[in-house]
Amino acid sequence: MSRVGKKPIQIPENVEVKIEGKRVIIKGPKGEISREFRPEIKIEIKEKKVFVSPQIQTKQTNAFWGLTRASLNNLIKGVTEGYEKKLEIEGLGYKAILEVPVPQSGGPGGPGGPILVLHVGFSHPVKIKAPPEIKFSIEKNIITVSGIDKELVGRIAAQIKKVRPADPYKGKGIKYLGEVIRKKVGKKVVATTV
Repeated sequence: MSRVGKKPIQIPENVEVKIEGKRVIIKGPKGEISREFRPEIKIEIKEKKVFVSPQIQTKQTNAFWGLTRASLNNLIKGVTEGYEKKLEIEGLGYKAILEVPVPQSGGPGGPGGPILVLHVGFSHPVKIKAPPEIKFSIEKNIITVSGIDKELVGRIAAQIKKVRPADPYKGKGIKYLGEVIRKKVGKKVVATTV
């Protein structure tokens, strides 16, 4: 039995949940998101609540039961409240700017999403393009990654942090807001006496 999976999920008033086979489509005030779930997990809607249950009882399906329920809950929370992660840039001359791509004449397609340009001590700026569901915002030295998909917001934030992780000796680099980097003591030169 899964303690997480047993709990029904209350559907808020302004959210619409549809089940089409293995795919669940959720619409809310922040947008629409869909996800495909495993066939051994049964998802049903009764009295404005989502119930998740396994088709067969095995150790693996019990694990997927709790995972499915948690994922559905995150999707419903995402379309109502949204998710965001904040990263902090620290270091002399380190900065981030937003660049809106300009459509090229004669080229196919539109301009696309904004591009985050990081100047973090390399000989060249590092560019990270935002997927359509993700929004970037910059305020002084804080980058905010926001969207309705918790997994995608976390993945993009981790990708930004990976460009230049905070250095444990000087503390320079990119870290999550509020993350504590334990500074290491550098090597000391021992003076020899003659």
